[in-house]
Amino acid sequence: MRSDRQGNDTRHSTICVEQAEETVKELRETLAAAGIKLPTLRIDPATLAREAPCPLVELGRCSVETAARLAAVLR
Repeated sequence: MRSDRQGNDTRHSTICVEQAEETVKELRETLAAAGIKLPTLRIDPATLAREAPCPLVELGRCSVETAARLAAVLR
C-alpha cells in the first residue's frame, strides 16, 4: 500500500510542478504583452527540493519603473 501512496504523491507532485511551470510561462507572456519583464520570474527552486514538491512562484526583483508599470497595468 505504501508504494501506491508514493506513486500518488509522485503524480501529484509532477502535476503541481507542471502547473507551476505553465503558470510562470503564461504570466511571463501576459506581462510581456503589457511591456513588462520581471527578470527573475521563476519557480522558487527551494520549494522543489522537498520530497513532495509544492512549488511557489518567485516574482523576483525588478526596478522601481517596472514595479510602477506593473501597478498601473493592475489598476
